[in-house]
Amino acid sequence: MNRENLYTTIKEMPEYERPREKLLKYGVNTLSNSELLAILLSTGTREMSAIDLATSILNFNKEGLRFLTDCTVEELSEIKGVGLAKSSQIIASVELGKRIAFSTKVNNYRIKTPDDVSNLLMEEMRYLKKEFFNVLLLNTKNELISVENISIGSLNASIVHPREVFVKAIKRSSSSIILTHNHPSGDPKPSNEDINITKRLIEAGNIIGIEVLDHIIIGDNTYISLKEKNMM
Repeated sequence: MNRENLYTTIKEMPEYERPREKLLKYGVNTLSNSELLAILLSTGTREMSAIDLATSILNFNKEGLRFLTDCTVEELSEIKGVGLAKSSQIIASVELGKRIAFSTKVNNYRIKTPDDVSNLLMEEMRYLKKEFFNVLLLNTKNELISVENISIGSLNASIVHPREVFVKAIKRSSSSIILTHNHPSGDPKPSNEDINITKRLIEAGNIIGIEVLDHIIIGDNTYISLKEKNMM
């Protein structure tokens, strides 16, 4: 059996169906997820074209495209035909996309409601497989100065220490902060530990003179504001 009977390479496809040519002629919006990923991969394997390999990556996990938002090099490398080089290309591209999307939101972004926090961070945090505790630093106009990661892992008082939270706020001359973290389960219901940590940080902020405005817990396309729930 020759190679042509096993699969069709991209070069053997009609020119108008090749991902790169389609992008150049019709625009990036016309490409499917598999075609976009195939361009990133550049090449396939002896058994699969780049498009076939891209499809196998998207079908590797039931989450499909969402799997790529928080996967590791090791996880991607488990897929046949995807080595360290291709894994690194994919993860770097996804991360670059996240940073571009986030940077366009940050400039002069003003926080008025919990919805503003959700709009800023939901897409970045809803898919994370671990708990990320982030702090939004705000100026006197409630404009965002920066988003600082404080810890990664299940929240507890030892890893979310007032010192770690407020040292960054002091360095950036922040007048107030908003706490936020995600629940990988997708359910944003606060735990007792979440509430206790919030109260501890509020007390520390009152002493320092930096107000804790809210604590937003992010789930899967849903969130809870502890301030709105009168839990702080």
